Amino acid sequence: MFGNLLGDLQEKQAAMQQKLASITVEAEAGDDAVRVTAGADMHIINIKIDPAKLDTSDPEALEDLLLEAVNRALEAAKARAAVETNNLLKDMLPMGGLGDFLKP
Repeated sequence: MFGNLLGDLQEKQAAMQQKLASITVEAEAGDDAVRVTAGADMHIINIKIDPAKLDTSDPEALEDLLLEAVNRALEAAKARAAVETNNLLKDMLPMGGLGDFLKP
């Protein structure tokens, strides 16, 4: 009855990890002075800084903008991962999964 259930779950989990790694989100701070790209697998992929929009003599301001943009990107990545995970659960569980259990 449950013959290959564990194997199927492991395959679906691996496929989900690959899918999350391929999804990217972006966030910005400081009127686009800092832009961060993150993967839905919760990894920062890229950080771009526009020096024309920054006061380079104020490192604390840059640090604050970096933190803000990174946190925004990670929040967006977490929300996107929750949507994808919920969609996977709908396909795996009887009667459409867990509803909005993992809804961001």
